[in-house]
Amino acid sequence: MTFRSARRRTLPLAVGGAALLLALTACSSSDSSDSSSSAPDPSAPSSAASASSKVSGTVTVFAAASLKETFTELGKDFEAAYPGAKVTFNFGGSDTLAASITSGAPADVFAAASPTTMKTVTDAGDGKGTPSTFVRNQLEIATLPGNPQHIAGLADLTRSGLKVALCARTVPCGSAVQKALTASGLELTPVSYEQDVKSALTKVELKEVDASVVYRTDVRAAGGKVDGVQFPESADAVNDYPIVELAHAPNTAGAQAFIALVKSAEGQRVLTEAGFLNP
Repeated sequence: MTFRSARRRTLPLAVGGAALLLALTACSSSDSSDSSSSAPDPSAPSSAASASSKVSGTVTVFAAASLKETFTELGKDFEAAYPGAKVTFNFGGSDTLAASITSGAPADVFAAASPTTMKTVTDAGDGKGTPSTFVRNQLEIATLPGNPQHIAGLADLTRSGLKVALCARTVPCGSAVQKALTASGLELTPVSYEQDVKSALTKVELKEVDASVVYRTDVRAAGGKVDGVQFPESADAVNDYPIVELAHAPNTAGAQAFIALVKSAEGQRVLTEAGFLNP
């Protein structure tokens, strides 16, 4: 079965939990950053059902703002497979989330938009095991619908009179933008720095600025509210997204099961369909 099908029809818990358990067993068998691992023997449904019944309660996930749409969808899949579990999310700038975790905020899983912000958590001893990269993401210019300013590339954003919003430099998307600008030999002073990528995108959606540099996934999620302009320099600033179970996770079983779902074939399908790149 797939996790999406779990929402479309009623299946016994033993079957619904078994599918997630296969991914969970593969994920938890190694703490390495390699997301591939051997699948368990699928011929033991009774043990799978027993283990799946242990996943219950609230699973708290801190995740980068750019993961909002996909993780919300995966959260519904997770709850359908584990009727006794509930996923709650805290989406925001990765640097802000990392600071909250190291300050003691209770959470089970952290999914960051860059290895640098993840390192803040692991260096503080708040990660359990080695984080693994589950997707990558690339930058794109978001413009007003129809691109009335005829923005064709990164250099156009430096034109006089053009209003541009960027992510703050401490946020992964902002750091990636600065890397792309440096690679291009360009300097850009925005009218505002935003604390996460969704806030930078909203500036364009509300027509407060002419353009912003966000992720391709955010342009796609916005639908017709913005147009997207790809630029070659973005290839020099692709962000890896790592995920990890937290050391003081209140719900260890739930954390491991959710990470397994994200890294499973179904999880990867949802993410890549949204525009994320394979790790």
